[in-house]
Parts: sequence; C-alpha cells; structure tokens
Amino acid sequence: MSNKRGFIALSPLFVFIVLYLVTSIIANDFYKVPITVAFMISSIYAVGISSGHALKKRIEIYSKGAGTNNLMLMLWIFVLAGAFAHSAKQMGAIDATVNLTLTCLPANMLMAGLFIASCFISLSIGTSVGTIVALVPIATGIASSTGIDLAFMTSIVVGGSFFGDNLSFISDTTIVATSTQGCRMSDKFRVNLFIALPAAILVLIIYVLLGSAVSTPTLIPKVEFIKIIPYLVVLLAAIFGMNVMAVLTLGIALTGIIGICDHSYDLYGWFKSMGDGILNMGELIIITMMAGGLLEIIRINGGIDFIISKLTRHVSSKRGAELSIASLVCLTDICTANNTVAILTIGGIAKQIGDKYGVDSRKSASILDTFSCFMQGLIPYGAQMLMAAGLASLNPIEILPTLYYPFALGIVALLAILFRYPKRYS
Repeated sequence: MSNKRGFIALSPLFVFIVLYLVTSIIANDFYKVPITVAFMISSIYAVGISSGHALKKRIEIYSKGAGTNNLMLMLWIFVLAGAFAHSAKQMGAIDATVNLTLTCLPANMLMAGLFIASCFISLSIGTSVGTIVALVPIATGIASSTGIDLAFMTSIVVGGSFFGDNLSFISDTTIVATSTQGCRMSDKFRVNLFIALPAAILVLIIYVLLGSAVSTPTLIPKVEFIKIIPYLVVLLAAIFGMNVMAVLTLGIALTGIIGICDHSYDLYGWFKSMGDGILNMGELIIITMMAGGLLEIIRINGGIDFIISKLTRHVSSKRGAELSIASLVCLTDICTANNTVAILTIGGIAKQIGDKYGVDSRKSASILDTFSCFMQGLIPYGAQMLMAAGLASLNPIEILPTLYYPFALGIVALLAILFRYPKRYS
C-alpha cells in the first residue's frame, strides 16, 4: 500500500483527534466539543473518503463495525451496569459501602486500599470492565465523603483494573496472547509478573504517600450492613467466575428485593431507578457504536495493515523485534479501542517476527498483553475509560492525567525491552 493511501485510510482517526483533543486543549475545556459530535463528524468523513464502494455499501461496512458481536455484548453490559449502579445508589448500597470503608480503613490508607482492592478483584475476575463497574460507584462515594478529587479516585480504580486484566489467567488478553504466541499461561504469567509487580508497588507507594494528607469525616453514619449485600454478592460471584452479565443481573435483582423490603423505594421506584441508570449510559452506548463503525472503516481501507507494514520494515535485532511488537500492538489498539482485538489482529505477525529474530514466545506474549493494557488505559474512547467516566459522570479526559498505573506499566515494560529484563526470558 502506498504512503498516500495508508495516510488516507488512517485520516478519520486524525480528524477525531483534532476535533476532540486539539480543539479542547485550545479551548482549555474538554466539555467544549462533545465527544459524540467529534465521533459523528469523523464517521461522516470516514464514510465519505472511502473509495471503491458505493455509498450504500460504505454505510453497511460502518454499520457492521458498529454492531459486531463483541461490541453488542459490551453494550448489553453497559445497559445492565447502568441499571445496577443507579438502583444500588438509590437503595443506599453505595453510602453503606462507603461508610464501612471509612470505618475499617485509616484515612491515610483509603487510596492505597482502593488500589489494592482494584488489583485483587481484577486479578480474580479477569476483566477490567467488571472491576470498574463494581468499584467506581464506591470510589465516587469516598471522594464525596472525604473531599478527594473525584477524577483522581476514579483513576485509582481504572488503573488497578488493568493490573488484573494484564495478569489474570482468565483474562481475554492473557488467553489470546498466549494462544497466538504458543506458550503456556503460567510461563507468560511469570514473565509478566516481573514487569507488572514493580509498576504496581511503585504506584502503591505513591498512593500511600499521597494518602497521608487525607482526613476522614469525624462523624461517620452507622453502617447498614444489609445494603452492602448487593455489592458483596456481585464481587464474590465475579471472583468465582460467573459471567459478568449474570453477575449484574443478580445484583439488580438484589437491589430490588432489599430496596423494596427496606422501603427505600417501591416497585415503581425501583423500575424508575433502573430506567434512569440505563438512560445515563445513553451517550456511552452511542460513542461505543460510532467508534466501532469508524474503526471498521479504517480497517477495511487498510489502515491497520499500513501501520503493520511500516513498523516491520526496519527490524534487524531481537531488541528491535520486541520494540516493533510493542509498537504494533499499541497502534493497533489505538485503531480498534479494544486490547483483546488488538492482540488478535497482530498476534500472528508478532509470532512471525519473534520466530525470525529469536524472541522468547513467553516474552512476546507478555509484551503483547502488557503494552495493549498500557495503551488501552490511555485512550479516552476505550471501553474502560468510557465506562468509568459514565459511572462517575466525568469526561474521560479528566481521568487520564492521574492514571498512574498504566503509565508506570508502560515505562517498566519499555525498560524491560531496552535493558533485556528479565534476563532469563530475554
């Protein structure tokens, strides 16, 4: 593919970046340009510049991308998450959980405790989205009670959620990375741990230091333990491997039973709280669908293939091979907004590069997973960022500056390539 065609294929992504990021930075206000409008204009542009197909066919391609099986599954999770989060909030589950947290944890350990909880839960359930759904409402409640910045507390949960997404044996990214590179999960876990654990410890120390200035309220309301049950059951069910949609459905049912029995609301009030929660996810659902359609147009026009061909032209050493694998998965993740899909897209090419230059398959699997999670944590239109922003009623850009863990993970992973660490696998 020629450079001109390649850049044209990728140009819808540049249009989105200019419309949303650049103009918002110039205006010094990330609410100035609604992200939905940026995606709409970029999508219209993408359909318009696609050559070789009739307009009807181009719209069909866009619609296919907006309605893939994986994307529709994500949308159903958004719907259920919205219904659960809002009905739990109306029933008093968030307040009860926050009061319990404030009672059990000293003030200087609130940030560190939330990060540890995010890491543990994501490692147990293997999904960053599930962790965010469970913990962001609690983080918002703690922020409200203590005066800690809401975006900062949300970023703690998002960062910790990527720890488990990267390491868990049941994570989609782990399964795809190991299967495409032909290595065992346990071996990939060992390599990954050398990278992820130092990054997590560094970030944990930062949260302990920052938490020293936090003070909890002097009068903490009495903990209503019965209202904690929905969150407790959701967390335990997820840890034991129940499907995330089944987990959320169970949580919704429990909020209704407890809320009605406790007179927090009647049947119609429960229905209304669920409806309001679903409506709150409306913008998130629209963004996700438009992003899927836009990225499908880029893929069909050869944008991803262009990136892959350009990055693999000048590889000549093992270090260069590892850097090219890392760059490929990062750029592909930018174009797909899904770390699992990014690994699937370039997994076979990464295996060929690794075999040609003698890269250990365990190291290449670790690079694929680690860098995909690093990049997924930095794109404002990724599912995790959109979900967290939606639950906390924030703009995704507000969360980005304090996402310490993804930044630390990316830096440690890059150093591991440059300095051939861990030696045994390099």
